[in-house]
Amino acid sequence: MTNPARADRTDSVETKLRLLKTAYDAGRLDLAMSLAESIKDSLALERQLHTTGTPHSQAASFVPVEKLPAPIATWARGWSYCKPITLFETVDVRRAAEPVELSLEFAVDQLVDPARELRVARWDAVTRQLREIPSQVLSQTRSGRVLRCQVLFFAEIAAHEAAHYLVLYGNPHAELPEYGSDLETRGDGYALDIGNRHYLARLSRQTGQLERLTYRREHGLELYAGGKGHGEPPDIDWGHDYVDEGHFQKLRMRNWAHCPNYEVTRGPLAVQVRRWGFPHSPVHPLYTPSRMHMDIAYTFYAGSPYFIKDGLMEMVQDFPIAAMRDDEWVFSGYSFTDTLWIDASGRLHEGTVPPEQNDSLWGVGFYNRVSRDAFIALRLDHAAEGFDKLPHGGAPTLHYAGHGQLWSRYPADQAQMRAGNWVRQKNAYLLSPYPEQDAAVRIQEIRHRLLNPPEVRDERPNVPANADVSTPPLARHGETAETAGLKPAIWRALGEVRDEQLYTAEASIVDLGYVYDVRERDGVARVVVTMPHRGRPVFQFLESQGGGRVEKGIRERLFEIAGVRDVVVDFTWHPAWTQARLSDRGRRALGLDV
Repeated sequence: MTNPARADRTDSVETKLRLLKTAYDAGRLDLAMSLAESIKDSLALERQLHTTGTPHSQAASFVPVEKLPAPIATWARGWSYCKPITLFETVDVRRAAEPVELSLEFAVDQLVDPARELRVARWDAVTRQLREIPSQVLSQTRSGRVLRCQVLFFAEIAAHEAAHYLVLYGNPHAELPEYGSDLETRGDGYALDIGNRHYLARLSRQTGQLERLTYRREHGLELYAGGKGHGEPPDIDWGHDYVDEGHFQKLRMRNWAHCPNYEVTRGPLAVQVRRWGFPHSPVHPLYTPSRMHMDIAYTFYAGSPYFIKDGLMEMVQDFPIAAMRDDEWVFSGYSFTDTLWIDASGRLHEGTVPPEQNDSLWGVGFYNRVSRDAFIALRLDHAAEGFDKLPHGGAPTLHYAGHGQLWSRYPADQAQMRAGNWVRQKNAYLLSPYPEQDAAVRIQEIRHRLLNPPEVRDERPNVPANADVSTPPLARHGETAETAGLKPAIWRALGEVRDEQLYTAEASIVDLGYVYDVRERDGVARVVVTMPHRGRPVFQFLESQGGGRVEKGIRERLFEIAGVRDVVVDFTWHPAWTQARLSDRGRRALGLDV
């Protein structure tokens, strides 16, 4: 029997929209709510298929490892392909632990799981050393025969020099790498505590907004916003919001009872928390305007004294506003003694902002002249479409009655918004101590570096054929055919374990992308698995299906392998399962195009 296409087992967004209108017109509001939720689920899947922008390296751009100089090919034994990448430093600033994010494409028949297989190595022509550096796959999507991945690593580049990297992939024996990091993440969803050696950030359990920051210096300064606020949870990050016509009400993201939409990426190098939706009224849902859409993301890095906030406020209808804010921070307790600001030329100043500079601020902040604690917003981008004028304001104040220390930026007030108008921002928030000497030079250099990321080229490094590579090989024990032990047999056995709730689908949990990692040491098999969505959290269903049923679970099947004396099944939600994890066989079994 021919396997029905996916379209025969589900419904399109267009069909659901038609049903929604029919239900709404008939007064079937409960049914309409169910359909609206189902539409959202369909859109969530479509986002997994969507890619934007031009990749730094296309699928056809690669070098077989066997074609590399013999010493490097030997060093990278176990991996089949590599993408050479060269980074150029163009503004005369030495880059140390510089976050670099690459968009890379791969042919689907050249790798199975980027999170397991991708490795990044740096070639140093001076020391003639090739060494692996920590990396993190932030996301992956599949379109046709191509996988698109966002890959993050920290680069080292001398001023006005080039640095050469190899992105290696294509190793069926690879295991999830375990990199040391000072980045720690506790919690689930967007209700997280995220910290490194410089600070600990606490996100609101209700909205995901940044609620508190604790400095990890001797005295552990904590930045918080106390008091009643306006009824919503107290956060130090008060953006984004707008006031509607006639100053009737303020609509805020901080009024959300929970995030309407969010995605979280966790790893050893970075944690990204993105939230988006329409802000809520104080009397939600009496007023639920769909007029100004807001999309906000925090990025926290290992080892860095700053974090990044990206924001977009986009108009989807024509409507008037009284005011809007896109960068506002409030600190109770009077932790700071002095104000700071950066002018349009990038120069840092201490003290009060002169009136003539009020609308041209590219950094604002505070510091304490005794403790040297500081909090400084380095404004990297503030742009708009459809605005007659975009003021870059937000002068800091040391005393705001009833609140504390504050700055607040208003991109527009008393304005007519038009559909398609938008305001975009990108800020880095710096928490490192404010030095007593050369503070302006140091902070200006940090902003200058962040404004000018390295130039990325898909370019092969000039590695001599007689390169003397003396570092330990890339493969760890278990990651080559010679050291894999029972692992190939374990993968084959897992390829016979099915999700029996898909009664007739001829696909295993490997084909379905449920298996994240396999290791075997001294007869102990360790398998890391996920489930497709949080409606199925009982992973033990896959671990041991027993109970008289025909299907065998992971444990039953692996214990049939000679030499396996114990089986450990671990479970994770990170990264979340997506359709990009399906193999060709899995896609065919689920009626998807291959």
